[in-house]
Amino acid sequence: MLLRHTSKEVKEREGLTINPAKTCQPIGAMYAALGIHGCLPHSHGSQGCCSYHRSTLTRHYKEPVMAATSSFTEGASVFGGQANLLSAIETIFSVYDPEVIAVHSTCLSETIGDDLQQITKKASDDGKIPEGKYVIYASTPSFVGSHVTGYANMVVGMTEQFAVSTGEKNDKVNIIAGWMEPSDMREIKSLASRLGVKIVLFPDTSDVLDAPQTGKHEFYPKGGITIDELKTVGDSKSSIAVGCITAEPAAVALDKKCKVPFETVDMPIGLSATDRFIMALSKAGGVEVPAELTAERGRLVDVMADMEQYFYGKKVALFGDPDQLMPLTEFLLDLGMVPKHIVSGTPGLRFEKRMKEILERAPGANFKNGPQADMFLMHQWIKNEPVDLLIGNTYGKYIARDEDIPFVRFGFPILDRIGHSYFPNIGYAGSLRLVEKILGVLMDQQDRTALEEKFELVM
Repeated sequence: MLLRHTSKEVKEREGLTINPAKTCQPIGAMYAALGIHGCLPHSHGSQGCCSYHRSTLTRHYKEPVMAATSSFTEGASVFGGQANLLSAIETIFSVYDPEVIAVHSTCLSETIGDDLQQITKKASDDGKIPEGKYVIYASTPSFVGSHVTGYANMVVGMTEQFAVSTGEKNDKVNIIAGWMEPSDMREIKSLASRLGVKIVLFPDTSDVLDAPQTGKHEFYPKGGITIDELKTVGDSKSSIAVGCITAEPAAVALDKKCKVPFETVDMPIGLSATDRFIMALSKAGGVEVPAELTAERGRLVDVMADMEQYFYGKKVALFGDPDQLMPLTEFLLDLGMVPKHIVSGTPGLRFEKRMKEILERAPGANFKNGPQADMFLMHQWIKNEPVDLLIGNTYGKYIARDEDIPFVRFGFPILDRIGHSYFPNIGYAGSLRLVEKILGVLMDQQDRTALEEKFELVM
């Protein structure tokens, strides 16, 4: 009913995006900044921008997201927002007392040409930044890239502005987290602990956006990487960037500044990607993989083999963020499923190249990324070639409803369900949960549509 006006005929579009499969850079920068302990993100632009970003993150995580804004008015929109930001920095430190303010730009401030580096330096020179406090910044114009671009830019900003090298290497391994859930970051720390590898994970939103209810409000929850920890990443013996789009740019910046070698791996979603992550971490830490992780892997393989008849040959449409779509597509192929339509609103040649390699196992698949890779195109593709399963964020529910397709919510944002910030999607345990979710919706569809004589108790 909602989208049945979508036409089946696909036409090339150059200047029109319909129902984007992405959102804007500042929301990613805000999320990354929340991964620093005691950090207050600051949106250098209008109040409306900040309100949208806060509300979307709040709806996704079901947690109050705090952030400040430069509150541009007509004057700042014409003459620049330096005075607004200088005043904001002074007020924030005096009223909210964060350890660090993480400033990100917006369309408005970028169009005017505000120089965040110059304004931050002036704030320091004018004594508006108290001793022991910090202001970092990242350029995040909404008119290019997507939310994952903004996330990557802020992680680069925290790396360049905090990391130092003392010349003495320690025995730790940096893990630079791509855009993932707090539950996924907690799972990475758990995997490293079970491997016996000392790590520094950044950013780290666990215990920030999934903090427990204690009956007492904490403006700055206990989670997040501390500034002191961030400063040490320049002395780590190596880095692992978890995601070539959202994490690798920071690894490159750290290697350039502090000579910390790095390896880039896919986000550990699914069997193959998790294998590569575990082996990379094992190699970096110089340790053997313990039996308990091998057993955890075996349980995932066991379920994949037991349920193969429900997966095999099922056509799947999926949309979302590059660093998640690459290993997810690979995992679907490992399950015997057929990725048929894939859309990402985030542009990038790196993503295109990697997806083409993965999709060699799925000839005939439709794939597109960039501005015109939107939900309208996804719906058109599905109308022309129906699928058995749709995977993506909450915005896919309209297509799933209109086309009666089983739907697994995955990615950002998820606005109508809970669990994504509490249960991991990565590692062997997270992959097993993803298998269970896929099986659940497929079996529910089978039960719902089965003829009376085909309705089975045991499946």
